[in-house]
Amino acid sequence: MTPRAPPRVPVIHCTDMPDVIATPQRVAFQGVAGAFSEQAALQFAPTGEAVGFPTFEQAFDAALKGVCSHACLPVENSLAGSINQTYDLLTDSVLHVVGEQVVRVHHNLLARPGTRLEDVRRVYSHTQGLQQCQAFLRKHGFEAVTEFDTAGAAKLLSENGGEGKAAIASKRAAEVYDLVVLAENIEDLAFNYTRFFVLAPDAAPLSDGPHKTSLVLATRHRPGDLVECLLEFHRRDINMTKLESRPRRDKPWSYLFYIDIDGHIEEPHVAAALTGLMRKAAFVKFLGSYPAAPAIVDLD
Repeated sequence: MTPRAPPRVPVIHCTDMPDVIATPQRVAFQGVAGAFSEQAALQFAPTGEAVGFPTFEQAFDAALKGVCSHACLPVENSLAGSINQTYDLLTDSVLHVVGEQVVRVHHNLLARPGTRLEDVRRVYSHTQGLQQCQAFLRKHGFEAVTEFDTAGAAKLLSENGGEGKAAIASKRAAEVYDLVVLAENIEDLAFNYTRFFVLAPDAAPLSDGPHKTSLVLATRHRPGDLVECLLEFHRRDINMTKLESRPRRDKPWSYLFYIDIDGHIEEPHVAAALTGLMRKAAFVKFLGSYPAAPAIVDLD
């Protein structure tokens, strides 16, 4: 019997959302080319394709419906804190966290060719990009104008920029949109990193190297309940790397706790801790176990 040829996978535009199986390593991110999210996606899949979507929800849906094999979305910045939109979507989603990527954020002042630094009067970027470069903006007396994201500001500048305009974005955005870099590394603080979750429909198996596990927890309104839950990690010598509260969207003045711990759910001590949590907590959702990103060892 002659074996059947595998079915041809159709070419899908990022605005389409059919229920098909994607080719491997097609990673959805929120934003446009040149975004730090694109950098994180390509760090995860260096030989894959990073596909930009206008919103977090659309990037999630791309991985859910098979348009992309994975989604890569930011969850935390070392200066600005957690990105709550990603956590909210994760709490309601069936996607698993299967990896994490950490991107060093360097902001640069970009302009159209022929523009000089002394010509700039208005600077466009995402609000976080502007806030993280306040000292530079004040020093030069630039007017800050908010855009929907950093790379998006660079794209608009390339398409519609006029005299006296510049954007704060990555060097890759300068390359993608044919802009010039007027000033490099203009962020106020050197310790500027963004952490991303890589999401997929199937869980990640235990592999070599260190792992993390992420989960969402809710406790009852009784004295000591949170402490009793967290003791499940202490009793098994499990290091907790993150604990953050977030208001519940279905109950006023009630909170969810987002927790990261060292270890993989397939390891017996981690599995035992999660079993103990389920007996004590009002609600537990396992988000995923995944290989941990390399530790940050310097600021270069």
